[in-house]
Amino acid sequence: IAAAAAAWARGTAALPEPWQPQKPVLPVEGRRNVLITSALPYVNNVPHLGNIIGCVLSADTFARYCRLRNWNTLYVCGTDEYGTATETKAVEEGLTPQEICDKYNAIHADIYRWFDISFDYFGRTTTPHQTMIAQDIFQRLLARGFLLQDTVEQLRCEGCQRFLADRFVEGICPFCRYEEARGDQCDKCGKLINAVELKRPQCKLCRGVPLVRPTQHLFLDLPKASALEERLESWLEQSWSTGDWTANARYITRSWIRDGLKPRCITRDLKWGTPVPLDGFRDKVFYVWFDAPIGYLSITANYTDQWERWWKNPQQ
Repeated sequence: IAAAAAAWARGTAALPEPWQPQKPVLPVEGRRNVLITSALPYVNNVPHLGNIIGCVLSADTFARYCRLRNWNTLYVCGTDEYGTATETKAVEEGLTPQEICDKYNAIHADIYRWFDISFDYFGRTTTPHQTMIAQDIFQRLLARGFLLQDTVEQLRCEGCQRFLADRFVEGICPFCRYEEARGDQCDKCGKLINAVELKRPQCKLCRGVPLVRPTQHLFLDLPKASALEERLESWLEQSWSTGDWTANARYITRSWIRDGLKPRCITRDLKWGTPVPLDGFRDKVFYVWFDAPIGYLSITANYTDQWERWWKNPQQ
């Protein structure tokens, strides 16, 4: 408090010259370099105050603080645009997925401009950079033997001639008998559902009765990477002791480690998404949980072709 009072008494003339970063903002040797991202807002709705307060506003406040401290700061964000929810919204509004993304990306950008959110760059995930970086990460995993193939039982609509993603199926909840449960979750009892468990399932597109059929998918083979699990545990111990993890985040992460890492499916039978560049899987796209986090990298890459100086630069 005494230091703050003394600084206030000296006035603004005693403050250091404001730092004016170059454009584009890149890490600078000898300065504190800060990269800030907000959670990417999903593109199938109009943002409300809760969305803004929940992630965008807090990151904006921190970005402004960092700039006032004369730290070299880059703040990026953008809309998350792939996945089932976009396809579902497109069907509802009679538009293509790309048209839905273009419509809501513009709405999001306008609202954040109105609130004067201080993004250095606000982008989106439906870009060539997203495809290139996601496919490159995929190819590296494939070359290192971290992927496996497995058969999954899924609902297929013969009328639409397609396997149905979870949100394209409705039926009776196997737990509470609610008649409008989705293929991923029941909105009445809140329980997670595997679509093949639904009673009397229906295709949301044509109202036909889908059948259970086998389909091949690619999985991230996490159990195979025992060395990775050891490195992860070591990193977590260090991060828990030095970082500000919430109790809930610690609990969930510990449960994953305690139960052992499991294979995770990274492909889906959808049309709207980043294409899988592998023979036998070219009619599939990457599952959005695999694809969307890469959006932080690709949005930075759309901002500057020197994006790796931010994302592959632990020394700064």
